[in-house]
Amino acid sequence: MATPDLLFGLRNNFFLGAYQAAINNSDIPNLSEEESIERDSLVYRSYIALGSYQLVINEIESTAATALQAVKLLALYLSSPENKEATIASLQEYLSDPAYGNNPIVRLIAGIVFMHEKDYVEALKHTNVGGTMELHALNVQILIKMHRSDYAEKQLRIMQQIDEDHTLTQLANAWLNLAVGGSKIQEASLIFQDFSEKYQMTSLILNGKAVCCLHMEKIDEAESLLLEALNKANSLYSFHLPLLDVLYLPRCPLTHPHTPFIDEMQQDAKDPETLANLVVCSLHLGKQSSRYLSQLKLSHPEHVLVKRASAAEESFDRAVQTLA
Repeated sequence: MATPDLLFGLRNNFFLGAYQAAINNSDIPNLSEEESIERDSLVYRSYIALGSYQLVINEIESTAATALQAVKLLALYLSSPENKEATIASLQEYLSDPAYGNNPIVRLIAGIVFMHEKDYVEALKHTNVGGTMELHALNVQILIKMHRSDYAEKQLRIMQQIDEDHTLTQLANAWLNLAVGGSKIQEASLIFQDFSEKYQMTSLILNGKAVCCLHMEKIDEAESLLLEALNKANSLYSFHLPLLDVLYLPRCPLTHPHTPFIDEMQQDAKDPETLANLVVCSLHLGKQSSRYLSQLKLSHPEHVLVKRASAAEESFDRAVQTLA
């Protein structure tokens, strides 16, 4: 008889962006030492996804397990731009030591950090061998960002062979379908619809459904879903990770589904991907988008849409000056 997976619900909440639910339901009895470390890792990563970096930094002591030390490094990395260089140096020390570098959580955190740095080759160096479903899913995300859907599909096939029904397998399938586009959009839409019927509605699920609607030119429906996601982020502070440059904008610039790992790094009271997708929606509907873009600039000045908008404004200003 198979041993029950005591952490299934906690993992599922985390993967689908229900971070507060993950925290609230983390008091699970009869866990082994290994399971307790995984539980604590997921809880602290949930706090990180909610923007509570200092809580994680303060609570994880120097004597904590290696996996938790890696999670603390992620909190340090995200807490302040001034911490990034020193944190990456500390992470490199862990990775160079065989006693720590083979830990799957250390490799996962390394992949997340280097992906955030847009150093995708370095990220894959630590994640490519896989070993856990999270590492395989992160590989899919990185490869999509590298515009290598062919290799991302190979990673997805590995995940499907391990567990076709796993939440991360389904999410990775949806991300890849969005990246490929065309008839695959309907398949992605069905995956997010299935999530919305089975589990607590989160910004991750709502953004996924909305991006599918945008691709299918159901703009009004997409806007409704995104406004619901924005309300959740503002009232519940239930933010979600991520991640893909699966930018919709056939006529405008871009749209992002929420994805774990990336969303894990950019949470606060204003959900960046919801705001970015609302900018796109507004442009398609001929509505004013400046308020959403202003919120995005204030809360996430490094967001790709902000950078693209700023570059476009600078190019326009230069063109005007040449005509003056």
